[in-house]
Amino acid sequence: MEVRLKHKRPKHLDLLKITQPLPAIVSIMHRITGVLLFFPGIPFMLCGLQMLLESPESFGNLQETFQSPGMKLILVVFAWFCLHHLCAGIRYLALDLHYGIELAQARASSKWVLAVSLILTFLIGALLW
Repeated sequence: MEVRLKHKRPKHLDLLKITQPLPAIVSIMHRITGVLLFFPGIPFMLCGLQMLLESPESFGNLQETFQSPGMKLILVVFAWFCLHHLCAGIRYLALDLHYGIELAQARASSKWVLAVSLILTFLIGALLW
């Protein structure tokens, strides 16, 4: 005996039409910033450290490189990656300890993660320029 469904189930999901709640977006961004900190971030920092320690001339070249507006923008974006990943990580630690697990609290904490990371990034950007 075959049971027929009243509503046909979709054969595929259109992921571009699905809207995610803010805590899900913060979670996805936490994962993306973690990957971006690891793959381009570590080689970028190691290259800078090598230039810093290699010779006085390479240190001067590194200082000149960091004075360009493009590099300052890259540094501000990298700072946002770090700060968002840090703030979201603290949020997830609190969630693991069962603080803020109610829906309203989870939504509020995800808003705080975005706000604090953006405000701190803005302050770092103001210091760089």
